Amino acid sequence: MLEGKRILLIISGGIAAYKSLELIRLIRQEGASVRCILTKAATQFVTPLSVAALTGEKVYDDLFSLTGESEMGHIQLSRDADLLVVCPATANILARIAHGICDDLATTALLATDKPVMTVPAMNVKMWQNPATCANIELLRGRGIILLGPIDGDMACGEFGPGRMVAPESILAAICEHFKETALLSGKRALVTSGPTFEAIDPVRYLGNRSSGKQGHAIASEISRLGAETVLITGPTALKAPSGVSVVHVETACEMYEACKAALPADIAVCAAAVADWRPEKTNDKKIKKNGEPPVISMIENPDILKFLGNNRLNRPALLIGFAAETGDVVEKAQRKLAKKNCDWLLANDVSVGTNVFGGESNTIHFISRAGTEPWPKMTKKEVASRIALRISDYFREGPVNNG
Repeated sequence: MLEGKRILLIISGGIAAYKSLELIRLIRQEGASVRCILTKAATQFVTPLSVAALTGEKVYDDLFSLTGESEMGHIQLSRDADLLVVCPATANILARIAHGICDDLATTALLATDKPVMTVPAMNVKMWQNPATCANIELLRGRGIILLGPIDGDMACGEFGPGRMVAPESILAAICEHFKETALLSGKRALVTSGPTFEAIDPVRYLGNRSSGKQGHAIASEISRLGAETVLITGPTALKAPSGVSVVHVETACEMYEACKAALPADIAVCAAAVADWRPEKTNDKKIKKNGEPPVISMIENPDILKFLGNNRLNRPALLIGFAAETGDVVEKAQRKLAKKNCDWLLANDVSVGTNVFGGESNTIHFISRAGTEPWPKMTKKEVASRIALRISDYFREGPVNNG
């Protein structure tokens, strides 16, 4: 089931560390390879020799290994893997991950990775319930870190409650489920647009909008996570490029239009960018100076990217999804836009003053298709992206008839 997959297992210093040896055996039994990083504390519970014997690989434990770090080992280790698993994950290592502290090889590799991370907490019940640990867990969940457990049970310290590490067999099942889920869109090619566009007036000034790109970037990340080869075409944002996604940076609507054409053919297109409808007919080479009169700026219409994709007879995406950022009569306007642009789905949201959609962390979507309208509850933008990505996978699995 895990044939060819590469797991980087990080063993931290808890009494449950001995269970990681059984996990290694189970993972290798399913056909995956395992490399291990041991923290200094972990070596008090399991030996590098026993881990090496089970993995058949060198065991890593030193951030300043002269041979490893001459090749930037902490980066290479984290990038070569398909999944990083921290097992057991102590309160200490969870805190360091949450706050970006990298003071050994394990935490440095975790900070440098561009791959999914699964953590398997194991600690005393009071440590698990401590407000500091609870806050750290919320931070990690918000960043997409996978948390598995803990469960209720007897502790080595004699106490009972949540904090016991889940069984190695359950961890293996979660790893298998992770790879099963990430293959849902395998073989598909996706195009996602994100962020604002800036239309220059002169070398200093431009026409733009308040889009942060958070929703588009999250969608690209989730579609990629499900296995699609994903190209993200983004206007100017302050966001980090999503892991595993090819990113094309543009500034203007015309540049985004040309980049979208170049990215075709695609099975999936999600137009989440807030593209300027108009641009100045002429851009001044020099800064416009004040002369007592406001400047007169003649405007021309920008290319309509969503409409172009929807009416492209040669390379129309099999599933075309647009966004409608509206103020007032959101659903009615979006329904008209769905027909006008010839797209399959439209995700409408209210961006009126006070909604905090542009630049905020949450979104409230009306999912609109030819079959009707489905209101979604308020969710984080990551949750919206996950729901859209799974809906897309359902579309290709079940077909358009069952997916609106």
